[in-house]
Amino acid sequence: MSWSYGVRVAHRWLSIFFTLAVVGNFGAMALGPVPDWLTYLPLFPLLLMLLSGLYLFALPYLARRAG
Repeated sequence: MSWSYGVRVAHRWLSIFFTLAVVGNFGAMALGPVPDWLTYLPLFPLLLMLLSGLYLFALPYLARRAG
């Protein structure tokens, strides 16, 4: 298994977790006031998705430069 394949799989799972966190956040807000940690819960997977997405975006350009 290559490094880029692992990043791609992690990016997919992070997107699923991020989506569930956002949906859960909106569901909790509909029920009433929510604690701050629940409001900021989607930000951590979003940051990781940003980093892995930038890596995946740069892969073709890096491969073209190397080859």
